[in-house]
Amino acid sequence: MVAQARLVWDPSFTAYNFGPGHPMNPIRLDLTARLCAEYGLFDHVEAINPDVADDDLLATVHDRDYIAKVKAASDNPRNADESAGLGTEDDPAFHGMHEAAARIVAGTVEVCRQVHQGEIAHGVNFCGGMHHSMPDRASGFCIYNDIAVGIQWLLDAGVERVAYIDLDVHHGDGVEKIFETEPRVLTCSIHENGRVLFPGTGWPRDVGVGPGLGSVLNVAMPPGARDSAWLRAVRAGILPVVRAFRPQVLVTQHGCDTHAQDPLAHMMLSIDAQRDAMTMVHELAHDICDGRWVALGGGGYELVNVVPRSWTHLSAIAAHQPIAVTEPLPQSWRDHVETTFGRGTPDRMGDLDPAEGGIWVQPWEMGYNPHSEVDRAIMATREAVFGFFGLDVWYD
Repeated sequence: MVAQARLVWDPSFTAYNFGPGHPMNPIRLDLTARLCAEYGLFDHVEAINPDVADDDLLATVHDRDYIAKVKAASDNPRNADESAGLGTEDDPAFHGMHEAAARIVAGTVEVCRQVHQGEIAHGVNFCGGMHHSMPDRASGFCIYNDIAVGIQWLLDAGVERVAYIDLDVHHGDGVEKIFETEPRVLTCSIHENGRVLFPGTGWPRDVGVGPGLGSVLNVAMPPGARDSAWLRAVRAGILPVVRAFRPQVLVTQHGCDTHAQDPLAHMMLSIDAQRDAMTMVHELAHDICDGRWVALGGGGYELVNVVPRSWTHLSAIAAHQPIAVTEPLPQSWRDHVETTFGRGTPDRMGDLDPAEGGIWVQPWEMGYNPHSEVDRAIMATREAVFGFFGLDVWYD
C-alpha cells in the first residue's frame, strides 16, 4: 500500500548551525516540528531520519575536491577555504558541517527515491531546499545542494522529465546552473529582482544553454509585490509551462522568505498566499504526474512568526490533512515560544482578516496591464519561454 506522505525529521537536523547571530538559526526547524506535532501530523505521516549521504552520492553533483574541502573545514574550521565559499560571513565553517549538510542531502534523496518507487505519494524535507550551493563552492547559507542531488538521483533512476519550481524569494541559482544544459529538467524560479537582492541573477532571458535551451524559466519580481500579484505571476508565468513540459515528478522549494516580516528581503506576502501556492503545486502534481511530489524547505528568517506556520502548512497539505488559516495556534506551542524566547506569537495559522475572504487572483485571461510592474515581469518571462513549448504569450 502506498503511504500518503513521509516527512524528513529528527532533532539531529538542527546540527546544521552556523552559530549565534546567523540568520539561518536551526530553531526554525525545531519550532516547525513542534508545531507539526501539536497538530497531530506525525500521526498521519511517518518521520524518517536517513544517515549521512556518502561521497559517491554527493559527487553526482559536487566536485570531489570541494567535498574534501568541506570535510577539512568540518574537522577543523580553521582549515576553511574561502575560495570555495567556506568560512565566509554567509557560510561560516563549524565542526560537523559536512555530516550535517550531507544528512540533509540524504533526506531529500530518500524522499525522491520513495516517491519515484511508489512507496509514498508525497515526500517533505523542510530541512532541505539548499538551492544556492554550486558544484565547487558553498553559497548563500548552502553547503551541499540537496535539491540538485535529489533531481540527479531521479534522472539516474530513469525518470525522463523532472520539473522544479522554486518559490523562495531568492533566485534558485545553484539548481539552475547545475541543470541549465539538461533538457530532462525544467527549472522554474520566481524571485525578487536580482537588481536588489542576492544572488543578483535569474533574468527572464536566461532560458537554458545548448541542449537545455528552453528548460530554464525565471520570473524576476519587483520588490514589494503582494499576495494577489505574486500568485498571478506563479499561475500565469510558471504553471502553463510546467503543464506543457509534462513532468513525471514535481519537485518544489518553499522558502518562506517572501513573507512581509522576513528581515532579508522586500516582498510583502502573507502566510495565506504561501499556503495558496502550496495548495496550487500540490494540485498540479495530482493533475500532471500522478501526485509524485517532493516538497522542500529553503530560506525563511523570521524564525517564530513565519517559518513554523508556513512549513507546518506544507507538511499538512502533503499529508492530506490541511490546516485552515483560521485555525488557532495551539496554546502549548505558544507557551513554549514565550517561555523559551520571551516573545509572543500570532494567534492563528494565517495572517489575513478572515472577514475579508480569501485572496482574489486576477486570471491572465482578463488581460495584460502594461502599467503594472508585475505584469511586465510576467510578460517578459512568457515572451522568453512560452515559444519553446508552443504556448501563446497572450492567451495560454
